[in-house]
Amino acid sequence: MTIRKPATVAAVATALISSYVALSPAAHAAAHQSPSAAASCYGSAHSYSKPAGSEWYPPLNSPNLKTTSACSDINIKSDTNRYISVCFVPSSAPAYCQSSYTLVTAGQWKAIATDVASGTVFYFDFRSTALSNGYWAA
Repeated sequence: MTIRKPATVAAVATALISSYVALSPAAHAAAHQSPSAAASCYGSAHSYSKPAGSEWYPPLNSPNLKTTSACSDINIKSDTNRYISVCFVPSSAPAYCQSSYTLVTAGQWKAIATDVASGTVFYFDFRSTALSNGYWAA
């Protein structure tokens, strides 16, 4: 019995560590974000309305969005399912977008970019040019 016990404990520990490491960055951040931090972040949310025919919000030739200290992530809540990525606009280099789109489920907050510094300039890139409305917080 004493030989099996350490092996069982080791197997359980390995399984727990593996499941922790397998968390996505967004799930990891959500698991460690306090309810008051999330409430503060979403409490500073802004509405958006992306017109049909455009894939960006805000539209081209409009001021870009900027992160604040209220959130450590860039979050979005769309009224319909959408694939969205974030494009960053550094002051000393050309703009660049995330390499893949994230599925945002209708009516649910989704962190699209995590651990983003306050003051980061960005815009959203929607895979579809269909009309989209919702909220963003960053």
